[in-house]
Amino acid sequence: MTRSDPVHDDQTPETRPPPGWRPLAAARPAMSPDWWRWVASRDSLTARLIAAGGERRFRVRLLDQRLIRPRHDEARVLGLPYPRLAWCREVALCLDGHPWVVARSVAPLARLRGQRLERLGERSLGSWLFRQPGLERSPIEITAAPPPFHAASGPWGRRSVFRHGRFAVLVQEFFLERMADDLGLPSR
Repeated sequence: MTRSDPVHDDQTPETRPPPGWRPLAAARPAMSPDWWRWVASRDSLTARLIAAGGERRFRVRLLDQRLIRPRHDEARVLGLPYPRLAWCREVALCLDGHPWVVARSVAPLARLRGQRLERLGERSLGSWLFRQPGLERSPIEITAAPPPFHAASGPWGRRSVFRHGRFAVLVQEFFLERMADDLGLPSR
């Protein structure tokens, strides 16, 4: 289900404030080794979730997809002058119908270079990204704040920018309490 608004300004008062992002290493002392393995991983989160889910059925649930004016923190990390438009996609990564992770991807329109990301539907962005030759990933930043775009909460969120040639996309992933409960992970 997607919004019908052609452009949405994500600087509205009803959204949560942007998380306080910090370098991954800064959280190491406060993060359990179990969570560190999830948050610090640089491979495909989709593949990790499928493996951890065992017999559970994996599904990407498309929550929203639209053109937006990114939040200031998103525009800054992408090097995008505010208020330029960007493509935005929000999904829940579910196992047996229960969201374990909510994710928000933001890509500057000028850098989409003919990519048809709006056609992903309920396929994971990672399934496309990790097949791209020469894919580069920025250092991971983390937060303990809840996702500013979703009502769910959890122990950690992470973000990084993926680049493939001129293409760039900011991927923000928030691990949810349901995942921690289902996998028996500590609270932090």
